[in-house]
Amino acid sequence: MSDGTPADLFFDAAIGLLQRARDEEAAAITAAGTLLADTVAAGGRLFAFGAGHSSLAAQDVVYRAGGLALMNLLAVPGVVGVDVTPATLGSALERVDGLASAVLDTSPIRAGDALVIISLSGRNALPVEMALGARDRGVKVIGVTSVAYATETTSRHASGTFLKDHCDIVLDSKIAVGDAELTLDTIPAPFAPASTVVTTALLQAVMATTAAELADRGIEPPLLRSGNVDGGHEWNGRVMTEYGDRIFYRH
Repeated sequence: MSDGTPADLFFDAAIGLLQRARDEEAAAITAAGTLLADTVAAGGRLFAFGAGHSSLAAQDVVYRAGGLALMNLLAVPGVVGVDVTPATLGSALERVDGLASAVLDTSPIRAGDALVIISLSGRNALPVEMALGARDRGVKVIGVTSVAYATETTSRHASGTFLKDHCDIVLDSKIAVGDAELTLDTIPAPFAPASTVVTTALLQAVMATTAAELADRGIEPPLLRSGNVDGGHEWNGRVMTEYGDRIFYRH
């Protein structure tokens, strides 16, 4: 590892990845934001899904001050973050065939909606089947993944395909296989993952694009405000009343 503290080097690595994502994914970000705006304008609903640590980025855009009120978490029991014991069970569930279909069949998602699927590797059965099943149901799919995994690893889905192969739009996080940015002679493994930083930034860039696109069309973006600012609760109550049939995290 070169000169600089580990903290400095991690910030440098993360900033470099963010700059690449900004520059190289600009067209995909615009396309994703436009797709979500199209969905909102047409009366559709918005959903986000991620398993394990990929769910952190999905949760970050749901019920979020400054975020779109219509973004709902498509939750799969046992794989939302690391809230299951043992934590390794969540990783095992990502490889279970048929789980995505069961979730989609019992969820409110329907034709005309949009689903953001976050999976760093995009190789496990759950995100691949989630994308396949959603598109079969007439749902538009935005995938957020590291495209590098598709060339440097093998798929764990029976089809041999990856999440990126079943999306209307793909956002490439640029994360290297293994998700560790730093090495040190005294530490036997690479360390310091940056996928959450980059993936979250990509999604917030998409949300910002969606809000601006709606405003450009003369549609007030259904945004939430912080409950810790004066008038925030009243604002959110109005938005949730107006869009109550498209918001599912309140029930």
